[in-house]
Amino acid sequence: MPLTKAIKHVDEESALVRRRVQLAGAVVLAIALAILARVFYLQVLQHDHFTTLAQSNRIKILPVPPVRGLIFSSDGVLLAGNRSTFTLEIVPEQVEEEMGALLKALGEVVAIAPEDLQRFQALRAGKRRFESVPLRFNLSEVEVARLAVNRHRFSGVEIVARLNRHYPLGENLSHAVGYVGMIDEDEFERLDKSNYSGTTHIGKSGVEKAYEGLLHGYVGYQQVEVNAQGKKIREIEKKRPEPSKDLYLTIDASLQALAASSLRGRRGAVVGLEPNTGAILVAVSSPGYDPNLFVNGIDRTSYRALLGSKATPLLNRFLQGKYPPGSTIKPFLSLGALQAGWRKPEAKTWCKGWYSLPNSSHRYRDWKKEGHGSMNMINAIAQSCDVYFYALAHDAGVDEAHRILSEFGFGARTNIDIGGEAAGLVPSREWKKEKRGEAWYPGETLILGIGQGAMLATPMQLAVATAAVANRGRRVRPYLLAEARDSVTGRRVIKTSARAAGPRVSADGEHWALVIDAMREVTHGSRGTARGSGAGAAYEFAGKTGTAQVIAIAQDEEYDEDEVPEELRDHALFVAFAPVTAPRIALVVIVENGGSGSATAAPVARALFDHYLAKQLSG
Repeated sequence: MPLTKAIKHVDEESALVRRRVQLAGAVVLAIALAILARVFYLQVLQHDHFTTLAQSNRIKILPVPPVRGLIFSSDGVLLAGNRSTFTLEIVPEQVEEEMGALLKALGEVVAIAPEDLQRFQALRAGKRRFESVPLRFNLSEVEVARLAVNRHRFSGVEIVARLNRHYPLGENLSHAVGYVGMIDEDEFERLDKSNYSGTTHIGKSGVEKAYEGLLHGYVGYQQVEVNAQGKKIREIEKKRPEPSKDLYLTIDASLQALAASSLRGRRGAVVGLEPNTGAILVAVSSPGYDPNLFVNGIDRTSYRALLGSKATPLLNRFLQGKYPPGSTIKPFLSLGALQAGWRKPEAKTWCKGWYSLPNSSHRYRDWKKEGHGSMNMINAIAQSCDVYFYALAHDAGVDEAHRILSEFGFGARTNIDIGGEAAGLVPSREWKKEKRGEAWYPGETLILGIGQGAMLATPMQLAVATAAVANRGRRVRPYLLAEARDSVTGRRVIKTSARAAGPRVSADGEHWALVIDAMREVTHGSRGTARGSGAGAAYEFAGKTGTAQVIAIAQDEEYDEDEVPEELRDHALFVAFAPVTAPRIALVVIVENGGSGSATAAPVARALFDHYLAKQLSG
């Protein structure tokens, strides 16, 4: 077999190698240029952007919420304060595992209720990932110890010492002071998010809600350096929050406590204010509730118990309770009758125990079955003669009665500084036509003359009207905030001054004197309906009892309290001011289903007068 010799093409192979080397060099050069371009883009063109990102990973700006202001009574008693408690909190950004798994694991160490989880998720939705979100409040020492031992198992979990709102007097001032609660989604949307960053609670009712702006203050911040795990290394800068304001109320704490204890176990309300200024000295709604239950979210069982209670403890009776005022309106109608000139002080009405309209056989009964006999205005007020006021109302007519009662503020809100009040009702022809589509009947005018029927008044309205009598016509607007002070310096920044509630009730001096003298006879006269409560007093006070029917009694029936279920018994009312000369306090006491105003409500007022005036004289 012949041998074949391979022929090499040296030039072609050299050209091929050169082309390959050149191609490889071009690729390397392109890659190098791409890398250099990227480096230029990142290091030069995007320098500021990535510097900011790096800085934000290392530096965090955290909100520093202000400490909520304190609330005091006029005599310096703490009504709402802050106490240190431990809170279990989670920073979502630092959580390494799935959040659900973390929450489940935490639940094996400390008790976490469904309400806690629900609240946590709602708060988490409104915060940024690096912000701490509370999961459990008011941890016990045992729970803190358990968490501390297991701390290494949970990333992003912190035990934080925080100030928690606390109400030392509990239910005594629950409706006046109100309470704070967790910020809900609707509130969060309305709030200034920058100011409430880091804040979890807001005023929900009473003074806490009305003066939220003063009590909250303004948020500060701290700039901190953190490590890769998000742990704080050092504080770089801090701006302290603007201090909140401490509030001093007009409430007299000792008088409030006495009033609350007087109504303990009974439904009702007590309102007392300074006639000259409108400053509220006492405001009790009974029964109350413990506001501490609401601070961090009340449990469902407790809340359902409050909602389902027949005693309705959540109802603010001194502002929202609407009651037939009964005979307490007789002095107001009397004054209007005197001033209008269609009733003379000496004019008499014969009371035989009932009253009938002309050409009618229907009898409108007096509380005194056998009648009072001949009654002038002073005696009619002192002995609370219904027949006299049936006749007076009939002579006046519904339009005039409506005008007189409206002048004293009935049927309109008093515009108290904490709001949330009902308007009550003074019925009229127009009201009945609009609401019921019916004409007004003469018999309804008679019933209005003794504060029954459709008329409704709040305890606050009765207090303001009573103060107007004590002031001889000058109406004042009630208020609870006396002054606000800087929580750091103690410097006073706000002081509330007396303001008129509306036009002055115009009447001649002798007419005021007569009505006030008649109210003095109620408590100190020999036949006054509340003479027992006035006996032995070191001062004279003017008052008027009232007994408001809850159910109507038929013509041929008699009211027997022992045969009537408690919830259908008459309400007991008493309005008064003391002393008669230079009044310092106007007072309203209402005891629901308490029966007679003279037997039930007036003694409460006497005890409160004794206490308050003794303090005033000793002070």
